[in-house]
Amino acid sequence: MMESQGAPAPLVRIFGWTMLSLMVAFLLNAILKFWFDFPGATSAFSGGGLMGFIQIALYFAAITLGIWHVLKTPDRTLRSEAAGIITFNTFLVRGAFWVVLLVGLGDAVVSFLRVNNMLEGMVGADLAGNLGRAEFRGLYFHTPLVILGILIAAVTRSLGFIWLSLLVVIAELLIVFSRFVFSYEQAFMADLVRFWYGALFLFASAYTLLEDGHVRVDLFYASMRRERKGRVNACGAVLLGMLLCWTILILGFGSSSSVIVGPILVFEVTQAGFGMYVKYFMAGFLGVFAVTMMVQFVAQFFEAVADKRGEPGARETHAEIM
Repeated sequence: MMESQGAPAPLVRIFGWTMLSLMVAFLLNAILKFWFDFPGATSAFSGGGLMGFIQIALYFAAITLGIWHVLKTPDRTLRSEAAGIITFNTFLVRGAFWVVLLVGLGDAVVSFLRVNNMLEGMVGADLAGNLGRAEFRGLYFHTPLVILGILIAAVTRSLGFIWLSLLVVIAELLIVFSRFVFSYEQAFMADLVRFWYGALFLFASAYTLLEDGHVRVDLFYASMRRERKGRVNACGAVLLGMLLCWTILILGFGSSSSVIVGPILVFEVTQAGFGMYVKYFMAGFLGVFAVTMMVQFVAQFFEAVADKRGEPGARETHAEIM
C-alpha cells in the first residue's frame, strides 16, 4: 500500500501544504479586493479597517489549515501526498481544457453569426446588440460555459488538452481551406487558433513537468543516481519553480492594471470588431498556468524528497520509460 512506502516527513509536508494554502488565500484576497471592493491585506494597518484585517486573517487561516492537515494525517507519506495532489491538479487542467473548448466554440459561433448578419434574425435585435458588448457576453454567455466545462471535467477522466492539439490543427486547416478555396476569412478564425494554442501551451506545462518531458541540458543530471536527482529536483522545485509561480501571481494580481487582473476586470477584447471576445480569457491563462504549475511543483517537491531519502514506490515517468 502507498501509505507504507516511506517514513512520514511532517516538516516537508507542512512546507508544501503551506505553499498551496497561501496561494489559495492570495487568490481569495485578490477576488475580494478587485471584485468586492475590499481594501487589500496591506491596508489593515493603514486605515483599511475590519475588511483589511479579514484579508490578513485569511493568510493566518491558510497556514493553520496546512499545519492542521499534516497533524491530522501523521502517517501520510510523501508519495501518497504527491499522488493526491497530482490527481487534483489533473482535474484543474481537465477543467481548463473543457472551458476553453466550450468558450472557444461558442464564441466563434456567435462571432460568425454576427459578421454574417445572421445573429439578429436568430435571437432578436436586443440580445444580438447585447452580445456585441464584451461585458454582457462575458457574464451571460461565457460564464455558463465555464460552469458547464467544470461540470464536464468532474465526470470525465481523460486529460482533454491532448485533443486540443488536434483541434488547433483542424482550426488552422479550416482557415487555409476557407481562404484559398472559398476566399473567405474573418478575424474570429485566427482568434480561435490563438485562443486554443495559448491554452495548449500553458495548460499542458504542468503535465509536461509531471512526466519529466520538458527540455533541459542534462549532461550531469542524466548520470545521477535517483537520490541525487531527488536533491536537485527538490531544490529546483522550490528555488526556481515555486518562485517563478509566485512572481507571476504577485505581478499578475498586484493592481487593477496588472497583466492578469486588468484585462479581466474590463473584459478586454481585440480591436477587430467582429473578432472573438476572449482576449481577457487569454490573460487568465497566465493565472491558470501559475496555479497548476505551483500545485505540480509542490507534488514534485514531495516526490523529490522521497527520492532523496531512497523511499520505494517511485513513479516512472514517460521520459524514463523511453
